[in-house]
Amino acid sequence: MNTQTAPSPQFYLTAPAVCPYLPHEMERKVFTHMVGERAPELNDLLTQGGFRRSQNIAYRPACESCRACISVRILAGEFKPTRSMRRILSANRDVVSTEYPAEPSSEQYSLFRRYLDHRHQQGGMSDMSVLDYAMMVEDTHVNTKIIEYRLRVEGQGITGDDRKGPLIAAALTDKMGDGLSMVYSYFDPAQQDRSLGTYMILDHIRKANERGLPHVYLGYWVKGSRKMDYKTKFLPQEHLMARGWERYTGEPDAAESE
Repeated sequence: MNTQTAPSPQFYLTAPAVCPYLPHEMERKVFTHMVGERAPELNDLLTQGGFRRSQNIAYRPACESCRACISVRILAGEFKPTRSMRRILSANRDVVSTEYPAEPSSEQYSLFRRYLDHRHQQGGMSDMSVLDYAMMVEDTHVNTKIIEYRLRVEGQGITGDDRKGPLIAAALTDKMGDGLSMVYSYFDPAQQDRSLGTYMILDHIRKANERGLPHVYLGYWVKGSRKMDYKTKFLPQEHLMARGWERYTGEPDAAESE
């Protein structure tokens, strides 16, 4: 009988690069490949250990002088929306979310391109081509879905099952044993008043609760980066610290929690 175990993943370290979030800081990452039959199991373990997935690569910060990046996961079963979040849910009652296999479309890329051009013109993803986008979506060896958010049209049910209305947002999401991990999301910048970024997180919390999954993983909160502050508004949540996952004690504004 063959008792040889599968090889353990090999980890590598990137060279220092300019940090995209904090001025005067340099970033390094440790990463490994996730391929083959063990990829879903490995994705669960690494995500629970603070890694993020990009295509078939799992990575986490390994910066020499900075510990600002903190992994965040929402405790879905305990979550209670704030008053402003309830307004966002109400404002998007005409939005239908539908899950599909992780397959790209030209419609998705068109929306993705508008999002990048409006919000991330100088970012590392700003020059992504349609082929780059296709790889981002479909190069996965884990249980990944693309969730499309469309405006409901007349005659379409609350949980629509087809692509009828206009596409206004999308999220690439991994389903894990203990939760949903939001890999990447984007939305129509012309729909800014809908707060679609927040709405997609709220919808993932709903989906996690419906499936009995305790967590929604949001990736990294970068302490000191204002554009990452939104991640700490979804309470209660846990942060991955030196001793493991710890409950975050921050509180929303009193007016927000009413």
